[in-house]
Amino acid sequence: MPLTHSTAKQKAEILSEALPYIRRFQDKTIVIKYGGNAMTEEHLKQGFAKDVVLLKLVGMNPVIVHGGGPQINEMLKRVGKEGEFVQGMRVTDRETMDIVEMVLGGSVNKEIVNLINQHGGKAVGLTGKDGGFIRAKKLMVKHKEKTGELIDIGHVGEVTHIDPSLVALLDAQDFIPVIAPIGVGENGEAYNINADLVAGKLAETLKAEKLILLTNTTGVLDKEGNLLTGLTAARVDELIEDGTISGGMIPKISMALEAVKNGVKTSHIINGRVAHALLLEILTDEGVGTLIRAND
Repeated sequence: MPLTHSTAKQKAEILSEALPYIRRFQDKTIVIKYGGNAMTEEHLKQGFAKDVVLLKLVGMNPVIVHGGGPQINEMLKRVGKEGEFVQGMRVTDRETMDIVEMVLGGSVNKEIVNLINQHGGKAVGLTGKDGGFIRAKKLMVKHKEKTGELIDIGHVGEVTHIDPSLVALLDAQDFIPVIAPIGVGENGEAYNINADLVAGKLAETLKAEKLILLTNTTGVLDKEGNLLTGLTAARVDELIEDGTISGGMIPKISMALEAVKNGVKTSHIINGRVAHALLLEILTDEGVGTLIRAND
């Protein structure tokens, strides 16, 4: 069916709106945390892969860090093992770590790589163990009630160092890195690391233009439920203090905030349930989520 004049005009305006952003972010690194509904619903998975390929084709350098909690839970159920969490973090014994590596580093990672490649990209799957590029140590959790007491939750880690050379090498050859958040310890032991934290640290290390967190929420909302964007670090601190930002949003926003305080130009929390959310956030004036930047 041919386009009507009004539809053609609207499409032309959208394409024209994208041009200054394509220019501005030419050869810039965009670190994307990919998770939530965006990686479990088929039409959103396809849309994400197309968006990533388009960003690469117009000259940006997307780097993907993915989660996979639902897929890990499903595999644990298959082997008759119940997932256990302490303060939102998965308790990861040796058997669970083997499953985490198999699911994140294997099936989930390869599915994302395959989707991107199907849509014309050149994706390469990695874990932090490849080339030892994500170094980690055991993360101990502070007990909520017993001051000073720490809880050992197994093979759960925190990032100690990221070597950017492997990602830089792939970027230079027009590959798209797809990274599973598994780190390696001093003695070669594997650690399960929160994907948001890996994305944040990677964005800092790569001196990224943007850190984008795809989530199952619209972004940061005020007390009336309106989307807030263009937030400075100082404003975010105020919103946490007055209770506007609370609950599960606090660790996510804190990590996004830390990234901009450590040199990432902007962090974005966007709704991965919106089709083509990545393109809308990066290439349009209004965007679809919450943008956070360092203080003016």
